[in-house]
Amino acid sequence: MWLLDQMLKRLIRKGRLVLIDHDGREYAYGQPEAPPLTIRLTDKGAAMHIAKDPRVGAGEAYMDGRLVVEPPHDIRDFILLAMDNAKSSGGIDRKGPLRKAAEVLVSRVDQINERARASKNVVHHYDLTRQFYELFLDEDRQYTMAYFRDPANSLERAQVDKKALIAAKLRLEPGRAEGMRVLDIGCGWGGLALYLNRHFGCEVLGVSLAPDQIRFAQERAEAAGVADKVKFQLIDYRDVEGQFDRITSVGMIEHVGAPNFGEYFAKTNDLLDPDGIMLTHTIGRTGPPGTTDKWTRKYIFPGGYIPAMSELVAALEKTGWEVGDVEVLRYHYAYTLAEWYRRTTMHRDEIVALYDERLFRMWQFYLAGAEQSFRHGGMVNFHVQSVKRRSALPMTRDYMQQEWARLAALDEAPEWHLERKAAE
Repeated sequence: MWLLDQMLKRLIRKGRLVLIDHDGREYAYGQPEAPPLTIRLTDKGAAMHIAKDPRVGAGEAYMDGRLVVEPPHDIRDFILLAMDNAKSSGGIDRKGPLRKAAEVLVSRVDQINERARASKNVVHHYDLTRQFYELFLDEDRQYTMAYFRDPANSLERAQVDKKALIAAKLRLEPGRAEGMRVLDIGCGWGGLALYLNRHFGCEVLGVSLAPDQIRFAQERAEAAGVADKVKFQLIDYRDVEGQFDRITSVGMIEHVGAPNFGEYFAKTNDLLDPDGIMLTHTIGRTGPPGTTDKWTRKYIFPGGYIPAMSELVAALEKTGWEVGDVEVLRYHYAYTLAEWYRRTTMHRDEIVALYDERLFRMWQFYLAGAEQSFRHGGMVNFHVQSVKRRSALPMTRDYMQQEWARLAALDEAPEWHLERKAAE
């Protein structure tokens, strides 16, 4: 307990944290006048497990019930408090140069995603049951950042607006887009592909390495009567053939790994028509290249890596692309994750019945930790529009806002969640 106590004394300066050890002894940190947030350790070894590697140990202790957050607070409150303080104090744990070098090496090795390993990594995260994702995503199963033009908007509205924003940046103009071919890399459950076909009449091929996502997307296309125009394949993007007028990559490049960015952008460059446009939507770092933390690599996204803008632009420049437009979307994912966390927590009993308490707690920790990264840490979202010929784009970016406004007005977001909450 001594080591954890010393660490928390350095860390907690804002707010008030009270820790109750397994033997009932209390420790207090931060501002005495602030409302306290209380955590409890349930066994003798929990303090050392957390202190020796806080970013991994705290998550594992919570997952295993060794760290409990006392009501009325929950693990999200604890994570936001700790990481807000970490931002002010310069970090939770101080790593020496050897440990930092080792972490970088391990993270890079983990990002070597050859075909078999890439498929295994995707299945690790995305092949949880359909019912699980239905409990916290919007009805269209958009599992990437929503676009909150107003923070008060519902998740459903924000996800519709996200799809409209992507479509606007692809410059799929009504009338002209019929007959165009669009490649959607990492297509998820098919929502964006179906949206693009519905509004523009284009043909879309969605590809993914998650079997259940592909099955569900195919079922949706068949139910909508557009299976001849919107197709989905269980295939690695490196094995896609043909030419496409537009390419979307939404939440996909985070799974590619920095060592493979050159291969990724070279392949997509080959697949795109000379006058085509590609839109890359990804989580990004506000600072220089870094590493994926150990807990996330182990439990959530093996092989995953969040790129810095410098890494993306360098890879694009080396593979024949020109960057047409860049937008940094700052707090949108924080609002998205907060709503996913709320819905996950609301459906605790169903998730425990599907899996167990440990997975429920793991998912809570993941969502809350990710949210804090967008609120207090160095994570944002990037939209990078790339072209092979600069003449593919208009002189100004006014067309993006105009088309987004038109599309957003066409779709009233489903408010099914309000009826669901009322029933609950």
